[in-house]
Amino acid sequence: MKMWKLFGIIFFCGLLSPSREVLSGLSCAVSPRAMQNVLSDAILQNGLLQQHLQGLVLPNIMGDGGLLSSPTSITGLHLVKVRLPRLSVVLLPGIGVQLTVTAKLELSGNCLVGLLSDLIDILVDVNITANIKCTNFESGTVQVIIEDCLCILGAIKIKLLSGLLSLSVNDIVLNKLTATLPGLLCPVVDIVINLVNIQLMGTLNAVIPVGTAGTIHYQLASLPFTSGLFLGLDLDGAVQQVGGSIIPHDSSPSALPPLLDKLLVLGLRQSFLTAVLSLLLQIPPQTFPCTPEAFSGASHLQEAITALVPSGCSVCRGSSALSIRIMLAGKPLILLEENKATVRLSVMIQVFVKRLDGSILNLLLLKADLGLNARVSIAGGRLVLGLSLGSTSLSLESSDVGISNVSSLKPHFSGLLVETFLPLINAALSIGIPLPNVLGIPLLKVEIQILAGLMVILA
Repeated sequence: MKMWKLFGIIFFCGLLSPSREVLSGLSCAVSPRAMQNVLSDAILQNGLLQQHLQGLVLPNIMGDGGLLSSPTSITGLHLVKVRLPRLSVVLLPGIGVQLTVTAKLELSGNCLVGLLSDLIDILVDVNITANIKCTNFESGTVQVIIEDCLCILGAIKIKLLSGLLSLSVNDIVLNKLTATLPGLLCPVVDIVINLVNIQLMGTLNAVIPVGTAGTIHYQLASLPFTSGLFLGLDLDGAVQQVGGSIIPHDSSPSALPPLLDKLLVLGLRQSFLTAVLSLLLQIPPQTFPCTPEAFSGASHLQEAITALVPSGCSVCRGSSALSIRIMLAGKPLILLEENKATVRLSVMIQVFVKRLDGSILNLLLLKADLGLNARVSIAGGRLVLGLSLGSTSLSLESSDVGISNVSSLKPHFSGLLVETFLPLINAALSIGIPLPNVLGIPLLKVEIQILAGLMVILA
């Protein structure tokens, strides 16, 4: 048994079986039909097989003739065209992929029978089957081995320009091609699959910018596996700030749903999405006057705050003196439940006045814990989240003027956040989370499912 070894990321991925649970940030599932489409495009439609078969060096075919036949020689035999190429994929449980290519090879050369020279055209059916497996996972790479490459010749049609074809020429061509062509075609398939592996490797191992905030480095996380129906792999997504460290994320076990009639299923774990949100939501503190020009509810908020201020605080009551500062507190957290995605986010809200001597008087320092409902969509290969306010929990951190009960302020500050801060959050999220371009399969007409701890994209 002869093996051809290819190194790099395996060029397929697929579905996690319901009983298999992993701890990587992402899992992807590709159906055999999608695999067949991808490999057919890469090997056949892009002309890669034709291009490398063009370089075939076919040996001269010599026949010494018999008692009743003239000596025959066929020289300069070369490939003219690959006709009707087709590719099929079968998954081998626990082994890998069986790749089969069928085609008609059109060959042409010079034929000398005795003293008569002629042009010869040969059309030969070929069926090439190669088993592909992967092994030795290490640092995001696997070793890919092609074994048991089998080439079978089918019907052979031979035509001379003169139209005079002797039985001896037919026998000589049939015998020689049967003996030599399989040994020439399997190495070509080896080269082609190696190039396809390198091409598709970039879809699994890539560093993708997330706006100007940082990057996500997608990389194969474990050895791919096969069942009789699916191919599976897991990906790590390392989230890193520009000029900073990697944002850690811990994954809990989860399993992907079945593919059914889909080409691709991609599962994003809750912890991974939380890490990316931390990268995206880096909004600087916002300071603005409490005036109707800044937000529409300013006058009502001022009245509500003034009503809580003790009567002895004269500096607190200037209608144009209040200022507001809003800043993020802590890291965001995305929670995935059945059919529901929520982002929990905390902000600090400071309401203050500036005295004539330039010092600051804090009327209120509040903490608002927000429950934000998330709408998710796919645009341009990115997962885009849009947030709306679902709930607000308001607590008093401190007050320099003795305010102790802020329950009446909750609707006013909820309106303030919706009008002034939530648009900033959505603007930061609008660039989207770049997704791995698995095998180049476009994310079109997608369906998004939200499960416990897992967001699933089906295409």
